[in-house]
Amino acid sequence: MKTRRALATLSGLIVVAAGLTGCGDDGGGGGATGSHLDVLVQANSIYPEQQRQWFADVSARFAAETGVTVRFETFASPNDELTKIQTSVLSSQGPDVYSLGTTFTPTAYATGAFVELGADDWAKLGGREKFLPATLGISGPEPGKEVGVPFASRPFVMAYNKELLASAGIDRPAESWDGLREQARKLTTDGRYGLAVAYADSFDPWKFIWAMTVQAGNPLVDGGSLRLDDPTTLAAYRTYLGFLAGDKVVDPAAVGWKNAQAIAAFAAGKAAFLPMVSATSKVTLDASPVAGKYAYAIMPTVPPGASTLPAQGRPATSILSGDNLVVAKYSRNKDAALKLIKMLTDPEMQGLYYKTFGELPTNAEAAAALAGDPALAAVVDSSSKAVGTPFTGAWSQIQLALVNVVVQSIPGLSAGRVDEAGLRSLLAEAQTTGQAALDKAK
Repeated sequence: MKTRRALATLSGLIVVAAGLTGCGDDGGGGGATGSHLDVLVQANSIYPEQQRQWFADVSARFAAETGVTVRFETFASPNDELTKIQTSVLSSQGPDVYSLGTTFTPTAYATGAFVELGADDWAKLGGREKFLPATLGISGPEPGKEVGVPFASRPFVMAYNKELLASAGIDRPAESWDGLREQARKLTTDGRYGLAVAYADSFDPWKFIWAMTVQAGNPLVDGGSLRLDDPTTLAAYRTYLGFLAGDKVVDPAAVGWKNAQAIAAFAAGKAAFLPMVSATSKVTLDASPVAGKYAYAIMPTVPPGASTLPAQGRPATSILSGDNLVVAKYSRNKDAALKLIKMLTDPEMQGLYYKTFGELPTNAEAAAALAGDPALAAVVDSSSKAVGTPFTGAWSQIQLALVNVVVQSIPGLSAGRVDEAGLRSLLAEAQTTGQAALDKAK
């Protein structure tokens, strides 16, 4: 019964996904045969060449250790990710191992199609104690009912150009969203903008809305009720879209930017602030014109329209973000899958992954080795203040609905305006869609 409800929810997800940026390739797969494992991961749009080399290196190393090669395939967006999960669950074939964003782990758990990790499984992985406790926070609904093995930690922060702020007489980034907007206005001058924001990214926009709304005291999901049509959510969209449309502190070209393009603009010195970015940006920024001129800070924790945190608000700096590795129940080579995950989460491989992509380790030993890096102080601080998204199989659909409001607002944003009536209508539609998903997931 649980699986049927989850599949019904997933069917709805694909309908929503089709209305966004289009569904991805279902892929082939078919499970391990004893000589190979199929692994699905997100395509790295910032470091594509490095990712291809990492694929080759991992496969070669694992083959040398076990005789089993690893075949990687990628998904480009949340739509692709959901399509692959649904296709594999329905057909009982596909990748052996999935790398899922933490916010999609509840959907995977709800299907009942992935291995629930028992004591023997954790022992084969090297033990639960090898992981940072916080990274286990969204592996399942509770300890003992977990499907996700923490692979990468990705708390979000804001990069800022120290030289630009100093020249404008600003000693540090503001702690409120209204304060950040005022600083960005002051720093928008001479063809340079206050903020670099990726409005067309498939993953980023909803995180801004979620943070501002939670900070305002609205958890979005309250038991079995969805609260997307709350005034706090509307205020969050007004602020986020208004950075470009009303405040003019974002490059108009940003309506078409993905995350990599926002990072590139900041790296070129064309923006003073780069919000909602992770330590993955460090590799790029350290090789750019702003090397030595930038720093990270936690993002504002005071919601729009407020000067202090409201009584019911939570000072969320980031979602509990990262990637979990899950094993499909239909896999014909579970033992090899667990061996691969152990290898990828052991200290050496975690350290190499950080050096290549800037993704923070989930392995406690590897993370401790980075503790002395002052450049990561804000990232570590953000990780300690991160708040997990609701653990419900409906969250993926709610997340897509949040992004869809931005997608549908792009035409107006391109014209430099936010249609208030249209925004309210889009939120009402998202509320209906998300509530239906919640009802199905009960």
